Amino acid sequence: MELKRIAIDTSKHVFTLHGVDQAERAVLRRNLSRSQMESFFAKQPATEVVLEACGRSHHWGRVLTALGHQVRLIPPQYVKPFVKRGKNDRNDAAAISEAASRPDMRFVPVKSADRQAQAMVLSARELLVKQRTQLINAVRGHAAEFGVIAARGTANVAAILARMADTKEAVPARAQHILTRLGQQIERLDSEIEALDTEMAAQHKASADSRRLAEAPGVGPIVALTMTLCVDPAQFESGRHFAAWLGLTPREKSTGGKQRMGKISREGNERIRQCLVLGATSVIKSVRHNPASKLATPWLLKLLERKQPKVAAVALANKMARIVWAMMSRGESYRRPAPIAA
Repeated sequence: MELKRIAIDTSKHVFTLHGVDQAERAVLRRNLSRSQMESFFAKQPATEVVLEACGRSHHWGRVLTALGHQVRLIPPQYVKPFVKRGKNDRNDAAAISEAASRPDMRFVPVKSADRQAQAMVLSARELLVKQRTQLINAVRGHAAEFGVIAARGTANVAAILARMADTKEAVPARAQHILTRLGQQIERLDSEIEALDTEMAAQHKASADSRRLAEAPGVGPIVALTMTLCVDPAQFESGRHFAAWLGLTPREKSTGGKQRMGKISREGNERIRQCLVLGATSVIKSVRHNPASKLATPWLLKLLERKQPKVAAVALANKMARIVWAMMSRGESYRRPAPIAA
């Protein structure tokens, strides 16, 4: 039986296969366990294998490519419109196959194991920062129950713990004990985050692409390293395509010849979008404080005259995304615009 394409709906233990022949007729519907996957595909002639893009799919992409198959990964949001009524694993696998048959479908390149390993430091740091924020909020909330308040900011947590331990505050000993343990966890996370920051700084310094991206305004070492490790510029047709993938372009709801543009879509990579908006906010803050700074371009100054700072920050983040894509795709350094005439 000659198969044109095999689509796989993956899960933790059970994998649902949907194979079609040259006429796009379904000729294979089968469930496999994880242990059966490699032996099954090792016996199959080289064919196209399609999966939804996720963290585990890159592993299977590498495994199946080593067995001689052509592996393609499809973003899940592009598969959803092809799912028929009644969601189950077989319908999902059929939808993946149907989506892959479209001539204009977009695919995600399979990442190497080394590239995934290098990017783990980014997700690990983000997780630890979230855990530290949760602990800090817990300390603040419990301290407020006893009337102990301090200014916002990570640096002021030590002041809260010191006041809680002060006998003058009349805080019960059991509450002091619990908050002391939470404070120890915060200190441990601080040291872990600092170690990851050191590791990321070394990765940034060792990467010529990351150092070049950091030359752009609003793009720091973390953003530059994230772009270098998580973005393949060849995957996007243009800078606007990249900005749309990040969710920085307006969501369009047009019909009947009338164009209606809404707020930004917020689709795509949330972490990169957040970093770009924060970097743009920093640039705008600097320009508003000093309009004559080298970051103040005519475009940005005119934008700030017409729009609120937060709206301008999103627009600037969109522009930054396009600049970064151009730098990555062409291998060029940042070209600073001409200064404003006095």
